Amino acid sequence: MSAIKINTNFKWVAAGLTFAILWPSASTATKVGLTVAQPLVIAVTRFAIAAAVMLFFAHVIKRHRYPAGKEWKQIAIYGLLNITIYLGLYVVAMQSVTAGIGALAVATNPIFILFMSVIILKKQLTWNIVLSITVCAIGVIYAAWPLFAEATITAKGLFILLISMLSYSVAAIYFSQQQWNGLSLFVINGWQTLIGGLFLLPFALFFYNPSANHFDKSFLYAVSWLAIPVSIFAVQLWMWLLQVNPVKAGLWLFLCPLFGFAFAVWWMGDAVSIYTIAGVSLVIGGLLLSKINTKRNEMVFD
Repeated sequence: MSAIKINTNFKWVAAGLTFAILWPSASTATKVGLTVAQPLVIAVTRFAIAAAVMLFFAHVIKRHRYPAGKEWKQIAIYGLLNITIYLGLYVVAMQSVTAGIGALAVATNPIFILFMSVIILKKQLTWNIVLSITVCAIGVIYAAWPLFAEATITAKGLFILLISMLSYSVAAIYFSQQQWNGLSLFVINGWQTLIGGLFLLPFALFFYNPSANHFDKSFLYAVSWLAIPVSIFAVQLWMWLLQVNPVKAGLWLFLCPLFGFAFAVWWMGDAVSIYTIAGVSLVIGGLLLSKINTKRNEMVFD
């Protein structure tokens, strides 16, 4: 194997593993922030910090070009789907969903990406896609089941989480189908975060309640983590993985529930029960089912 091939494989593994660790940590950081602030206040502050850092780096330090022509429309649509709708609904849902379940839901995105590809890209709906969606859904519900009785999870929260996941999947497909003409990922990510946050700002202002927000250390830690490691580094890695191979990129989401529950147990003290283990196992099994090639009767990972 050539040195270039080894280097490429190492970059892919390093980027994917780092993404899988950072991305599910968002659910735990969000739960920390929600103890002291309203969900949309957390979201808008996070996006403002992340966008400012990325755009300063992209245009002032690196001197990357600005978007031009239809690229602005593409970025606005991507920001609406990936920031305003997905992350806006996600932080609202996390008010009534545990950190572990939030991370587990994120892991189901490869299934939703496949399902939305059937609708948007007119790909064939195969039995393994239907079965994988069913198994993953059962897994999430099974892991959440004992938490309904404790009122730490609500059906409304899970439904909002589902809608956010669908928007995330549509955003991933949309991004991978666009021609970006060599536009820097930092530029795309920075502007989509800023524009998506601006779309969300009127809702944050409308629902703002001064007494419900305490801008203390917990708020600072939560927002800083969401803005820098998650919104900048994790999203940057995800966009790079999507550009290299949009199908194979989704495989790194397999590891998200494992790291997500690790963060939830360590940071928030979430309990791990037999329901949790069974639910995670079902989700991973559903993800594996989605990778079966129905024509060749084999597992395919690229």
